[in-house]
Amino acid sequence: MGSYWLVKSEPATYAFADLQRDGKTVWDGVRNNAAALHLKAMKVGDEVLYYHSQEGLAVVGIAKVAKEAFPDTTDPAGRFVAVELTPVRELKRPVTLQEMKATPALSAMEMIRQGRLSVSPVRPEEWATILKLAEG
Repeated sequence: MGSYWLVKSEPATYAFADLQRDGKTVWDGVRNNAAALHLKAMKVGDEVLYYHSQEGLAVVGIAKVAKEAFPDTTDPAGRFVAVELTPVRELKRPVTLQEMKATPALSAMEMIRQGRLSVSPVRPEEWATILKLAEG
């Protein structure tokens, strides 16, 4: 059993629909050290919640890690890494940040505790709770 993660992207920059259209993407440009450590920990096959930040403020889809950490070509210093993600499926219904904050089972979730992180781990029970919420 792999690990679960959450990544954030502004829909205007790269929405989940863009990932579905492209079939895969390089997840680069992460410059926060904690988030970068999470990228380094991702393994092929790990599943990833795709969260729309800035507008929408909701988990909208599921992606999968297709390629583990490699040098981020957008980092001239060569300190940071990127991973490759592929789409799995859109959620039946988006799960909003407001809903997540109102769900006691998600109160310890990394994304809620450290809202600025663009990449964070998700515990199996949190993953299950979000998928249940997405089913309506």
